[in-house]
Amino acid sequence: MRIRIDIGRQTLELFGADGACIRRYAVSTALNGAGEMEGSGCTPRGRHRIRARIGGGAPAGTVFRGRRPTGQLWTPAFAAEHPGRDWILSRILWLCGEEPGRNRLGRVDTMRRYVYIHGTGDDQPMGVPLSHGCIRMRNRDVIELYELAAAGTPVEIVE
Repeated sequence: MRIRIDIGRQTLELFGADGACIRRYAVSTALNGAGEMEGSGCTPRGRHRIRARIGGGAPAGTVFRGRRPTGQLWTPAFAAEHPGRDWILSRILWLCGEEPGRNRLGRVDTMRRYVYIHGTGDDQPMGVPLSHGCIRMRNRDVIELYELAAAGTPVEIVE
């Protein structure tokens, strides 16, 4: 398995062991575009891996803060009480850069920037860059991806 995220097309593709694309999802990457620098709010490019998988078995819409479930579930009404919040929901696939100086170590370290593939509110559009650097997905899609992609799965992020 391997994952390819295309920032320009706002898609995530999952490829099987034979190299064939087995899933394609619409995503939302960073509003600020592509970039690796800490504090930039950009989606990092290059070779990554899924370092950690968080949220297995949690109900769809589970709200996470600091990578921990809060015990709350996202609803439109709950979201209205917290306007402007960048929701991290359902599952987290925490990315780790594989290229020292580009997306690993120092001020460009993807993992230390807390860049994830994660679920977001149903009211958020896909196919439009709006995140703070992460790769947002529909909750049903990130749950499906979580079940298919193990820790260590390669992730390539391209423009």
